[in-house]
Amino acid sequence: MILKYFTKREWFLTCVCVCLIMVQVYLDLAIPDYMNLITDAILISKSDEVMYYGGRMILFAFISLGASLSAGFIAANVAASLCRTLRRKQFERVQSFSMQDIDGFSAASLITRSTNDTYQIMVFVGRGLQMIIKSPLIAVWGIYKLSGRAWEWTASTAVAVIVLVALMMGILSLTMPRFKKIQWLTDGINRATRENIDGVRVIRAYNAESYQEKKFEKGNDDLLENNLGAIKLMAPLFPVVSSINNFLTLAIYWIGASLIAATSSTEEQLYTFSDMIVFSSYAMQVISAFMLLMGVFRMLPRAKVASKRIQEVIEHEPSQMDGTHDGNTGTIGEIEFRNVSFTYPGTAKKVLDDVSFKVSQGETLAVIGPTGCGKTSLVNLIMRFYDASEGQVLVDGIDVKEYTIKGLHTKMGYVPQNAIIFSGSVEMNVNYGKGSETRTVDDVRYALRIAQAESFVDDMPDGLNAHVSQHGRNVSGGQKQRISIARAVCRRPEMFLLDDTFSALDYRTDRDLRDALKKETGGSTVLIVAQRIGTIRDADRILVMDHGKIVGMGRHEDLISSCEMYRDIARSQLSEEELQ
Repeated sequence: MILKYFTKREWFLTCVCVCLIMVQVYLDLAIPDYMNLITDAILISKSDEVMYYGGRMILFAFISLGASLSAGFIAANVAASLCRTLRRKQFERVQSFSMQDIDGFSAASLITRSTNDTYQIMVFVGRGLQMIIKSPLIAVWGIYKLSGRAWEWTASTAVAVIVLVALMMGILSLTMPRFKKIQWLTDGINRATRENIDGVRVIRAYNAESYQEKKFEKGNDDLLENNLGAIKLMAPLFPVVSSINNFLTLAIYWIGASLIAATSSTEEQLYTFSDMIVFSSYAMQVISAFMLLMGVFRMLPRAKVASKRIQEVIEHEPSQMDGTHDGNTGTIGEIEFRNVSFTYPGTAKKVLDDVSFKVSQGETLAVIGPTGCGKTSLVNLIMRFYDASEGQVLVDGIDVKEYTIKGLHTKMGYVPQNAIIFSGSVEMNVNYGKGSETRTVDDVRYALRIAQAESFVDDMPDGLNAHVSQHGRNVSGGQKQRISIARAVCRRPEMFLLDDTFSALDYRTDRDLRDALKKETGGSTVLIVAQRIGTIRDADRILVMDHGKIVGMGRHEDLISSCEMYRDIARSQLSEEELQ
């Protein structure tokens, strides 16, 4: 998966990195040969050769250092560039997800995948790229250099390598399941943290800090226990490897002492001693190669899990396929439901059951009913956040499934149940989305005026340029709703979908806003979901829902006399005089 997302630039830099590492390995393995030549030159008393070979050793050491630094810089560049690519691709893919897709992954998991998981890939590529290339080169080249020497030395090195590899594989087989769990446990930490931050007011209001702390501590302790378990299993590795190095050095010198003692002449003893020093250097190089591989294997489980999780996002096919219609139709502002039934994924209960109605251009349709009756689900299906389980949802006579998502949403001025405010200026929040570059300050003020928001915005420091914090925490609930409504008005859509967007407004502001909407946007179709009778009583038609079904439809006066559900709602909100 990692290689799949390499760009041409990254492939070029990787090739350069490979070349630099090859140069470094060659020079590192050439230095012990010069040690041998220097020893031989000392034996024959050629000081000029000692200086020559010594100078080349120093030169090779500095060139190797430069190659190593350059390879490290390039590997880090490749890793950071790949990390950026993976984050961008995940972000772009999530933009095409339906609510069903997002619910399937969960928001906390998607955040972890684009941050922590991507970081694991960056670390693996940045560090592992050099190790993966360098360790086989050192091992193969080092073993080649060792060949032809005394078989006793070769045998002792082979035993050390076998023990080291067996130890590494045994420990890694025990720790890999724990490394694989880290990302999933991190999801739980993110989920608990996000829940705690989002719900901080309720938590404090109910003095539930200790309960939330216990929930967080459980996830935190699980992650800690998992990490400690992996660390405990890995802890003996480095001391044991250090001991293997020491025992191998001891074996080489012990065997070397026996070989030196077995020779007859002093000159042969010196040459054997020189070979022993060189062999010891090469043996340490071979062991270091396997140590590098051990580092790769330590990072591999987490990188492998992270790679799989990232790939799941990038390659996930959205549950809703984009249509081909761009949104240009002959009819403007018509919404129709034909025998629509809907069940949320993972549940069996129908939220909507055989719902049929039609809203014509310029008409205002209000939807009312008890909590959980399916009012918001109607809006979700029109916006195609979900697809109907049965029947058809049509906009301007065309099934919403045939539209491109962008084409469909261009027609809509959508205001959700919970007003969404982004961090930035008031003007940015109102003049938002596609077409914002063509709209002017006058358009923004027009939208704010209709939404009854112009006066409080002008009272804010810097007016339209006043900063609004994330989630609109520095404005009231009613102000957030009015800014959200202004955002919908500013784009001058064919249809307004207002999902209980007047709930935080006082009655006077509610009335003034509805009057302004009706006057200024008379040519647009309006679908209002509301709980207040006062908000919807002037609608052209009112649709009453209960348990996912339409139990009444008509004007306010008609429903008071003909629909028991509507009459009960009205009695709970209006006086007897108002009901007459």
